[in-house]
Amino acid sequence: MLSAFALAANRLLDRALLPIWLKSLGATLIACLGVGAAAWWGLTALLTRTLPDPDHAALAATLAAVLGTWLLWRIVALAVLQFFADEVVQAIEARDYPEMALRARKLGWREELARALGGAGRALLFNLLALPVALVLLVTGVGAPLVFLLVNAVLLGRELQDMVWLRHRASPQDPSPLSWMERLALGGVTAFLLTVPFANFAAPFLGAACAVHLIHRKGLGHAA
Repeated sequence: MLSAFALAANRLLDRALLPIWLKSLGATLIACLGVGAAAWWGLTALLTRTLPDPDHAALAATLAAVLGTWLLWRIVALAVLQFFADEVVQAIEARDYPEMALRARKLGWREELARALGGAGRALLFNLLALPVALVLLVTGVGAPLVFLLVNAVLLGRELQDMVWLRHRASPQDPSPLSWMERLALGGVTAFLLTVPFANFAAPFLGAACAVHLIHRKGLGHAA
């Protein structure tokens, strides 16, 4: 696992990968800024009607919009990355696993869009379901972040694996190439990096690249 992440990090500034990373990062930033601006505008309009001081309303709306945008970053980043997943996987396979690149199935933009929206929807749903549990554990100071880390580790592990595996599986009934422990570790490291300032810009891309190396270094072998 660590060697796969190290290999992914070493390839991050590769000439073939850098434009894709910058494109996905730019799209993520634009999407998050758009969501944040819309949230700020809506909250400002709402709070100015309920709070007597307009300055307090603007401040509260700004803080809420910033916090909401930060919380949504991982969901938006994953959705954007899934839309560009085929390009990411193709570039890595062409360089490091050319035989597998020749055998891969190219995903259409409709399938990529459906996967991106589906992944974002699942991430949003399960994070919202985890919110009450996290609030109960908030008094511990540690429990709440661990709940979200575990939920996103499970979600990311499956999504990152499928970015690669869907291009190679013969049928939907084929078993997963990674074990549940490997998926949990892959998703856990990626989810943790998403919480680290500046590292979170590259975390989804690193996770996807790591998934490519993990799966192909196993020779696309199947695990339970």
